[in-house]
Amino acid sequence: MSPLPEESLCNEYICSTCVCECGSMGVSLRFVIAGTADGDRVKKHQQAVVGFLEANRISFQEVDITMLEEQRLWMYRNIPRDKQPEKGNPLPPQIFNEDRYCGDYEDFFQSKENNTVFTFLGLSSQPSVKDSES
Repeated sequence: MSPLPEESLCNEYICSTCVCECGSMGVSLRFVIAGTADGDRVKKHQQAVVGFLEANRISFQEVDITMLEEQRLWMYRNIPRDKQPEKGNPLPPQIFNEDRYCGDYEDFFQSKENNTVFTFLGLSSQPSVKDSES
């Protein structure tokens, strides 16, 4: 993963061009989305994952594959064959921890139901909430 530019860091706000956890530079999660997703289902799935990550103050890099051909090809190459659809290409959202594939929305949802999301994401435990400075 290439280093992120300094201007992409901020405190407590996560968006498509921002990576943060109160200024933390140790971002390992890569959340692949389609910014111009056609289907409501894809948009809702993306929002559910982002909502969970933000609510739990988990740093992540949001990668919009509709804007970056190189990232789309990276995603296709890094999803294991047994997780590839029978027809077509895998749809976002897809979740990676660095180069390790975590899963898609269905895998994420199942891990939430089983209360194993942090294991699913490859995180040792729930991050501690830091007080923000105003």
